[in-house]
Amino acid sequence: MQILDYVIVIAYLLAIVALGLFFQRKASQGIESYFLGDRNLPWWALGASGMASSIDLSGTMVIVALIYALGTKGFFIEIRGGIVLVMAFFMIFMGKWNRRSQMMTLAEWMQLRFGSGKEGNFARLISAVANLVISIWIISYFAVGGGKFFGLLLGIDDRFAAIFMIFVSMLYTAVSGFYGVIWTDVVQGGLIFAAIIYICTVALQTVTLPAEFAISVPLAHDKFQQITTTLTDWSNIFPPMELSLPGQYSSYNLFGVTIFFYLLKTSLEGVSGVGGYMSQRYFAAKSDREAGLLSLFWIFLLSFRWPLVTAFAILGIHYGITNEVIADPELVLPKVIEVYAPVGMKGLLVAALMAAAMSTFSSIINASAGYWLKDIYQRLIKPDASKNELIFQSQLASVVVVFLGLLFSFPVVNINDIWGWLTLAFASGLFMPLLLRWYWWRFNGYGFAVGTLAGMIGAIAIKLSGVQLPESLNFLIPCSISLLGCILGTLLTPPTDHDVLDNFYKITRPFGFWHPIRKNLPDNIQAKINRENQRDILATLIAVPWQLVLFMTGMMFVTKQWEQFGILLLALILLSIGLYFTWFRHLSSEVKVDLVDSGE
Repeated sequence: MQILDYVIVIAYLLAIVALGLFFQRKASQGIESYFLGDRNLPWWALGASGMASSIDLSGTMVIVALIYALGTKGFFIEIRGGIVLVMAFFMIFMGKWNRRSQMMTLAEWMQLRFGSGKEGNFARLISAVANLVISIWIISYFAVGGGKFFGLLLGIDDRFAAIFMIFVSMLYTAVSGFYGVIWTDVVQGGLIFAAIIYICTVALQTVTLPAEFAISVPLAHDKFQQITTTLTDWSNIFPPMELSLPGQYSSYNLFGVTIFFYLLKTSLEGVSGVGGYMSQRYFAAKSDREAGLLSLFWIFLLSFRWPLVTAFAILGIHYGITNEVIADPELVLPKVIEVYAPVGMKGLLVAALMAAAMSTFSSIINASAGYWLKDIYQRLIKPDASKNELIFQSQLASVVVVFLGLLFSFPVVNINDIWGWLTLAFASGLFMPLLLRWYWWRFNGYGFAVGTLAGMIGAIAIKLSGVQLPESLNFLIPCSISLLGCILGTLLTPPTDHDVLDNFYKITRPFGFWHPIRKNLPDNIQAKINRENQRDILATLIAVPWQLVLFMTGMMFVTKQWEQFGILLLALILLSIGLYFTWFRHLSSEVKVDLVDSGE
């Protein structure tokens, strides 16, 4: 990088910190302002912020590596998390269910579901601790990827690069709260779009992939193997059932089984409703309609990530054709910026990727501070704390979470490894409790707490044992342990109070096994809820392939595979029509449970 590039990066950092400081007064008005922006932020800003927070730097490096080495097969691998396919579920029903609760954190939500007695308090505490642990691990993962990227590009130590970037994120997040997170994300999203437009333009003008070319895949112990692939195989939109890849990617060789497993995992995550910064944006939404609109905007903006990563990948391939094959796929991203970005634009691209990293950091930091403040400190330690004390505790929690995240990042080297474990092992221990809370009326707070603890302990035990398990077992073992804990904890303890369940169902109105509670409602209200639930289920079956096709369409455009682009575009139009009739035209409808004669 040249002096102009550094000037652009420094100007960006100063502007983001200044914007955060600008919102300090609004954030300091109270914890409702600090964590939810007074529930008065526009849906488009929440959606744009969600997009910026979803495009993290570490994940982008991994995805570019997979697309570079495997083509569209890398896209299907990222069903595990990088496609953020859970958004299809949030768009149709999970987003509005969360919004209706009017809670501040997922842990606080537990008392709406399980009551304010012992079981609700127990579930709330366990949920808060679990989400704090996950936040720390995610920060560790992002610190490794961000440090690796900026350390290489700026010629500084990886750890120093990570510490500096996270420190800046923590600074403006701690002082400005949710207001600062959302509006800095909007600004940073603009930078990300500038990067997308530039890189995709360069790729379209520079690269027409030949019929055959070389790429590289990672083996063990920092070794790599160059292999030759064909454009037809690399860009095929229909995934094969089997592969024959060497080294680290050999775990994907049973490709059909792997993709089915990833789809199952993501679907479970979607119907269970993940916590953290995703749920926080729905807690902050004004209405069911705005929850749907912010989701739609979020997905639409997020779809531009895939032309971006594809453009980086094909420029990496182009570099291999004209110079030498890039050995480490995880270094394709910085190498492309180094080679293909001129002075000035290089600084803008680095600033945009910093924006991608820091928007994710800021969202996680703010959401995790909420668990400490709302669910532990204010609930258990000092219920009568003043407004200033609560704001101070929120800021202190932000600092501590960041410190622990950095501390745990030191032993980690391969960012794909920690991402695989984080998404498939540790988090899988939480799937069953999060799933059962929505769909089974008999599930109680003790079952949630026991199931969560059992799953987390099982995942940690597997990690500490040092036994190398396939990803499927890393998912299934903690998940099975968690399910057993959920069932035992529930059936060996009394049911949740009927009045609590009745209130929860009237507020959120989920589908599932709720007949003992639902039957007490008037018949016409039951019928309206059933119609809404049936529409949502049908719309979800359309929304999942719609999101996948939307993302792949952009990829085929950048690679100039016009026949496959046409097929996907036609499928996208048909799926969009189906989504309009099953979901979009009903966005303004909301069943009213409190009045027998109310309509939709």
